[in-house]
Amino acid sequence: VSWLDAARFCNRLSATTGLSERYVFAADGRDAIAVVASNGFRLPSEAEWELACRAGTARARYGPIDGIAWYRENSEGSTRPVGKKRPNDWGLHDMLGNVWEWCEDVYDPAVYGTYRIFRGGGWADDERGCLVTNRRRSHPTFSIDDLGFRIAKSR
Repeated sequence: VSWLDAARFCNRLSATTGLSERYVFAADGRDAIAVVASNGFRLPSEAEWELACRAGTARARYGPIDGIAWYRENSEGSTRPVGKKRPNDWGLHDMLGNVWEWCEDVYDPAVYGTYRIFRGGGWADDERGCLVTNRRRSHPTFSIDDLGFRIAKSR
């Protein structure tokens, strides 16, 4: 899914549950800005994503890779069902591997414009692609089969 698809999903889920929408879309539909005061569903910030992935540790992974992540060597070439690998210490599954996850943050607007960040590695990556510290970026319209999202909610 694209970043825009993920942001639209967050808005729809917010509207369905009676919360305020997080994202306001540009007239051309190619980007959106976050409404910080929203109480609705949203994509996590990059810092929130990393904190959730680390789950209180300082390690590059929260366990041996074959026990926690779907990646090139064990994924059989496609996305796998969530929750089949060991979760991190906070009970979150698939923080590394399976699919990269969009974050709300813009990468470097002065250099890349509206490019957004994604984290975590995917099923098509080799072992070194699935680290807490790995990050990538792309245009918010970009989508590929090992790119997804995880939602967050502000209080």
